Amino acid sequence: MERTYAWHKYDENTLQEVFALGDSYREFLDNGKTERECVVQSVAAAEAKGYVDLRDIIKSNTPIKAGDKIYYTHMDKSIALFNIGTDDIELGMNILGAHIDAPRIDVKQNPQYEDSNLLFWDTHYYGGIKKYQWVAMPLAIHGVVVKTDGTRIEVNIGDNENDPVFCITDLLPHLGQEQMQKKAANVIEGESLDLLIGSQPKKGEEKEGVSKFINELLEKQYGFVEKDLLSAELEIVPAGKARDMGFDRSMIIAYGQDDRVCSYTSLVAMLEVDTVKRTTCCLLVDKEEIGSVGATGMQSRFFENAVAEILTLMGKPNSVSVRRTLENSRMLSSDVSAGYDPLYASAYEKKNASFLGMGVVFNKFTGSRGKSGSNDANAEYMGFIRRVMEANDVTYQTAELGRVDLGGGGTIAYIMALYGMNVIDCGVAVLSMHAPWEVTSKADIYETKRCYVAFLTADDETI
Repeated sequence: MERTYAWHKYDENTLQEVFALGDSYREFLDNGKTERECVVQSVAAAEAKGYVDLRDIIKSNTPIKAGDKIYYTHMDKSIALFNIGTDDIELGMNILGAHIDAPRIDVKQNPQYEDSNLLFWDTHYYGGIKKYQWVAMPLAIHGVVVKTDGTRIEVNIGDNENDPVFCITDLLPHLGQEQMQKKAANVIEGESLDLLIGSQPKKGEEKEGVSKFINELLEKQYGFVEKDLLSAELEIVPAGKARDMGFDRSMIIAYGQDDRVCSYTSLVAMLEVDTVKRTTCCLLVDKEEIGSVGATGMQSRFFENAVAEILTLMGKPNSVSVRRTLENSRMLSSDVSAGYDPLYASAYEKKNASFLGMGVVFNKFTGSRGKSGSNDANAEYMGFIRRVMEANDVTYQTAELGRVDLGGGGTIAYIMALYGMNVIDCGVAVLSMHAPWEVTSKADIYETKRCYVAFLTADDETI
């Protein structure tokens, strides 16, 4: 089937829009290297567009009506936005759902140790990574430290040009003959991904001198001490800003584009759409990379609870209304797809792969091998999606996640499908997915945003 190269249809004005969106997206990435930082940016953008905190509405017991714009954050790591439409909400919502967590390395609760006058923090990697990609490169530390009195200290060290950076060391090739004989999965062991954080001892201290020096520095400069790491969430991420890539600046290389490229375009689309018939919703959630578990993952009931609160304030205080609303909703599970890389062609089935520059990608199903763990969208919903895209001149493509027997992956789609709603995976093709630096096409980012706007505004009368 012939595909359309999105760049071919752009005039000069459209090209300006494409590159402007890329610029604002890079800024979002630079300021959102953790899920908490993404939520902060999302709240600020939502409030600037007139969105109101659901908790404030609940406190004031104010009825919710068509035209109201509402957001709800959960534990500062997930957020849901709602734009209430003129149709009865029980007829369903148009939902965009993406995740804002990304593969990384986390600092353990008891991390600090000194060995050979070098001070390290012990770590535990998060999500699916190739461990060898994370060594011998500048790293930053982002997150929070919460003290016993409840004080929360925001940590962001390594991304300001005046900050120090950190690294995980590697073995020099001259001594690495045995290491190089190992399988790639074991070249760097998980327990060896320890972060080097210091080497200067406290003057006059012969024992644990570096640890004592760094502890005093942490307290003086950052306001916490070693024991406060017991109640900290510190994430180790690549240091450095998102950059334009290629002589033509047609691509973006950055950390965390899986899945912040879909989170950002979902947020932008949500805030761009004003008056709607069907209620619209944008979900940006945590923990997808480790199975959508925990209180802030999609398997949590925080989204269902938020919907129940909204329906109660709309005069529908019963569980049947919640179930009807969710079952009648339709969703784009906004997540990335594996872009075809000709350097690794054997991993793909080319007819059913996604390509950079050919628009937003629809994955009818994901899962592993025999579609295990997949949401498999039905043909009727796929037909509806095609109709919406073509009516709005959105450049789109369809794909699978690699060769059938090779592997696969999952998203939050199957979780939302548990409510009985129509769901399909939809997002941006990515090269070097889950690497510290991932690559996307600005044309695909632009078409994905247009796709999300078209989907949010779609209703049965206009499509």
